[in-house]
Amino acid sequence: MNIVPTNVPYTSFLLQQNLNTLLQQYPFLNVQIVGLSVLGKPIYAVRLGKGSRKVFYSASIHANEWITSVVLMKFIEDYATSYLSNGNLSGYSVRNLFQNMSIYLIPMVNPDGVDLVTGAISEGDFAYSYARRIANIYPSIPFPSRMESQYQWCGF
Repeated sequence: MNIVPTNVPYTSFLLQQNLNTLLQQYPFLNVQIVGLSVLGKPIYAVRLGKGSRKVFYSASIHANEWITSVVLMKFIEDYATSYLSNGNLSGYSVRNLFQNMSIYLIPMVNPDGVDLVTGAISEGDFAYSYARRIANIYPSIPFPSRMESQYQWCGF
């Protein structure tokens, strides 16, 4: 079963629908809302596995990177399918990964920006002008230079 489409522009609404369907199909997934965007859209985190070794992936930090959300969502779907069928993913036993690792994913860090560039927010909408104003005020947001500091904000 293919839940995550790879042939359409992705939006925060589509992400939410896909996560709900994935949860219905694969109830062992751990999905949580870890925050809200400026426009009040949920920011989701997904945890795969229960092991002590931790890995973190994020996508769509910048609006034009929306395709990275599709990549992470497709990975979640492939992982869950392989777990259920006791299969492998890229040559690794997913059951073994599930027991030994915790993979944390935030598939869409910036839902407002993604919706802005994929057309989910129409130009006449208040949210459009608000999101545009934010984008103009903060054209480049600096990130910490040390990798550890990027993990501290998520609390993992």
